[in-house]
Amino acid sequence: MVFVYAFLVCGGISLAGQLLYDHTKLTAGHITSLFVAIGAALDTFGIYDWLLKVAGMGASLPITSFGHSLIHGALAQAQKEGLLGILLGMFDLTAAGITSGILFAFFVAILCKPKS
Repeated sequence: MVFVYAFLVCGGISLAGQLLYDHTKLTAGHITSLFVAIGAALDTFGIYDWLLKVAGMGASLPITSFGHSLIHGALAQAQKEGLLGILLGMFDLTAAGITSGILFAFFVAILCKPKS
C-alpha cells in the first residue's frame, strides 16, 4: 500500500506542477520556487513529516522536499543555537544535495560542448 501512496503523492505533486505550467503564465522557475516554498510551509506546520510517513519516497522525490529539508534543518538548529542556528541549519541537511548538484553540473559542463 505504501507504493500506491507514494505513486499518488508524487504523481499528484507532478500533476499540479504540470497543470500550473500548462494553464498559467508561470515559468518552470516560478513553479519550482513555489513548490519549494509550499514544502517549507508544510514542514513549518508539521504536515510534511506526516506526508513522509504516509508516502515515503513519494514525498521525498519532488522539489517540495527541498523546502522541507531547508526548514527542518533550520528549526532543528534554531532550538540548539538560537537565531544563528536558523542560518546554519538550512545548509546542514541540504549541503550534500547542493554540493553534488554543483559537482555534476561542473563535470557535465566539462564533458559537453555548447551548441553556439
